[in-house]
Amino acid sequence: MSAAPVGTREISRHAVRAELARVAFNRFCLTGFNQVTFSDLSEAAGVSRSTFLRYFGTKEDVVLFVFDPVGDVITDALDAERANQDDWSRLRNAMESAVTFLVRDVQELVTILGLIEQTPALCARLREKQTEWRPEIVARLQKTTPSTVGSSIIANVRVAAALEILWIVLAQWSASDGQEDLGKLLDAAFAAFSTPTCQQTDAPS
Repeated sequence: MSAAPVGTREISRHAVRAELARVAFNRFCLTGFNQVTFSDLSEAAGVSRSTFLRYFGTKEDVVLFVFDPVGDVITDALDAERANQDDWSRLRNAMESAVTFLVRDVQELVTILGLIEQTPALCARLREKQTEWRPEIVARLQKTTPSTVGSSIIANVRVAAALEILWIVLAQWSASDGQEDLGKLLDAAFAAFSTPTCQQTDAPS
């Protein structure tokens, strides 16, 4: 099924939001997130305060603008995965699609993640976004999974764990200044939920 066409108005709105977010982020980096007001942002962007507020309702949403499409990126990746893959493998690959989408400019993303890490309000808002994405991701995951008793809660737990892995991996990658291999970090994190192989040893006689 083809996606619904995106109108020129929506494209224009996205472009304006992207430019406002870019200007605002530069100001946050220079002055500090908590010190900057919407009046400061509108002055830096060359628009009125009311115009800025028409595109972003909170300062948190300005910084987290780059994360807005991540939920859709993950659900689209799940749709593209083969139905014969297990849920955990599908989620691992979907998280890789998310990091590939986000890491277009390494230093910029490292800076954004650093600002989020230092700002409790940004951490809280990012958690809210993660919670908002989860129902649709769960629904997509279940489309090709046979329904059984308890399957809904299992899918919810798996998706919640996968999203948590995403942020843990991004935090460690950011702490390395973008030097660590994201694919290897994802593999290690997802492997932490795999059942370990039990090694049998002979009991002493």
